[in-house]
Amino acid sequence: MSSSTSETTGAAVNRKIQEALPGAVVDKIPHIPESKTEAKEEAKAAVSAGAAQLRSFAAGGFGGVCAVVVGHPFDLVKVRLQTAEKGVYSSAIDVVRKSIAKDGLRRGLYAGVSAPLVGVTPMFAVSFWGYDLGKSIVRSTSTVSPDGNLSIAQISAAGFFSAIPMTAITAPFERVKVILQVQGQKQLAPGEKPKYSGGTDVVRQLYREGGVRSVFRGSAATLARDGPGSAAYFAAYEYIKRKLTPKDPVTGEASGKLSLTAITCAGAAAGVAMWIPVFPIDTVKSRLQTAEGNVTIGGVVKGLYRAGGYKAFFPGFGPALARAVPANAATFLGVELAHQAMNKAFN
Repeated sequence: MSSSTSETTGAAVNRKIQEALPGAVVDKIPHIPESKTEAKEEAKAAVSAGAAQLRSFAAGGFGGVCAVVVGHPFDLVKVRLQTAEKGVYSSAIDVVRKSIAKDGLRRGLYAGVSAPLVGVTPMFAVSFWGYDLGKSIVRSTSTVSPDGNLSIAQISAAGFFSAIPMTAITAPFERVKVILQVQGQKQLAPGEKPKYSGGTDVVRQLYREGGVRSVFRGSAATLARDGPGSAAYFAAYEYIKRKLTPKDPVTGEASGKLSLTAITCAGAAAGVAMWIPVFPIDTVKSRLQTAEGNVTIGGVVKGLYRAGGYKAFFPGFGPALARAVPANAATFLGVELAHQAMNKAFN
């Protein structure tokens, strides 16, 4: 078939589609290339989009590693406060003091760190990849401003979407992490060994006791936390980033790049915004994932309320917010630095 015939065929098909279907429907249907040149350009654009998503995946993984290294001690304190019996700890500082006294600085504050370190790379990578994919979906299904920027509500929707694929990774790794963190606070009798020797042993025993369902316990609670949490997370980051971006005093348009200090501040604020609305759900998730036997979300909620009313849903709230600032500042700083490094290497 000749080039002119191909062009005529492609144009004819596009014209028939436009004539037969409403404009709103036609806009959602992929355009058929009408020439070899156009086909090559679309293929090049597809490759470029795929490369951009791979970069988001890699940058998110590096940002996640930064978050774990900086934030794990704060997370350990939060989980131990959430799951300990009343009176075991008097404050967050008391958790730190007793943990270090028992196991030393490294093991005391980084108990259970192996699970998030192994899982955090794909976890954050999938989150930032899902966020980019969510933005693509929002752009294809809603009206975008002429400058191409999404509204904060649209950013929030894309952020919520990012939590859906991430939950498949987050739930089992967090289950392992909190079990090891809670095990570290248990007082052992002389000669008694911990029930679990490490992350792999936790997975093995959980699977033996209850199969895949036991390993993934808390998935619904994890999604209930991470969906709205991620929506607030990315929306807050984008909002603050836009406010801090230098603007031309005359036109009001962005006139410069955001500094790394501003990125750090925006990331820190995003972490705080994420935790405030979802912390009670996180408490339920931690209890659910560390409880012995068969438990339900409803049973955990009722038990917490009986034990201490609404306050029972907020133990460790201070350490969570304290962790959110440096950990999420490190996350977005790591993501930005990774993007800059890849841009220098590949562009």
